Amino acid sequence: MSDVNANNRTQHPAGIFLRGMAMGAADIVPGVSGGTIAFITGIYFRLLEAISAAPVAFFRQLVRGDFLGFWRAIDGVFLFSLLAGILASIASLASLITWLLDEHPILIWSFFFGLIVASVWHVGQQVKRYSPVLLIPLLSGVAFAWWVTTLPASEVDPSALAFLGAGALAICAMILPGISGSFLLLIIGMYAPVLSAIKTAAITDLGMFMVGCLIGLLSVARLITLAFKYAHDTVLALLTGFMIGALVKVWPWQETLSWRTSSSGEQVPLTQLPVAPETWATLYGQDPLVGMAALMACVGLTIVVGLEMAGRRRSAGTRN
Repeated sequence: MSDVNANNRTQHPAGIFLRGMAMGAADIVPGVSGGTIAFITGIYFRLLEAISAAPVAFFRQLVRGDFLGFWRAIDGVFLFSLLAGILASIASLASLITWLLDEHPILIWSFFFGLIVASVWHVGQQVKRYSPVLLIPLLSGVAFAWWVTTLPASEVDPSALAFLGAGALAICAMILPGISGSFLLLIIGMYAPVLSAIKTAAITDLGMFMVGCLIGLLSVARLITLAFKYAHDTVLALLTGFMIGALVKVWPWQETLSWRTSSSGEQVPLTQLPVAPETWATLYGQDPLVGMAALMACVGLTIVVGLEMAGRRRSAGTRN
């Protein structure tokens, strides 16, 4: 893990900012994980270590007035650049992605489907020693992610406490590849209120959400770091299973089995079932756009493969 981070510390802040924008864009979409983007862009372990270092650095450096030491201990330039990219992406792309999901759902979901399929391959490659025992965490991850996607959405009162809890829950999921924080928000009925708070710049609600994110982030990052340290391959197998199970949610052709009324009075899908493109066309009388969907899936897959190849060249160049 340290070798990876040593290489990543040479990355320019502008590159980190762009990775943050990609993470922010992914986190907006229910079913797609920002943690997956962090993993395939090569900054996942650096992010975990930077967050894990914050509590200790707070008492060792910041409380004593050593601001520069605190900034260095938490990899401040990296965290600031990444967070700036995430926030800029969410603020600027929330409306666009919402519109794209409404107007071109098959193409957008196909893109993310290809992205996650390639991510499964990428994460699986990081396993150091393959063993039949790894099938247990792999299948457990698949089962858990699939179960999460079958949970019905609910509706809660968007109070300050709800925003706090939603932030803690969402960030814990967002940092795990394969688990979508925005989808969990959808399940507990806080996706629309959070997205509305972003669009309208509701400072109080967003402030509570961010505090919840901070609480969740500091509590889970250290745990994940320790898990990777002592059970590297098991954790990777589990995360790979998460991503495989999540593919059910991002399958482009879904049959809506039931609907619910959102807080804004709109009818939105409650439960959905993935179906074949031909079945979807028969059900809804529309062109399933199989060719364009395949193209968008290939674009998503190509991006991951390209990032993988670029990362290998960068690592080889650093060693030489």
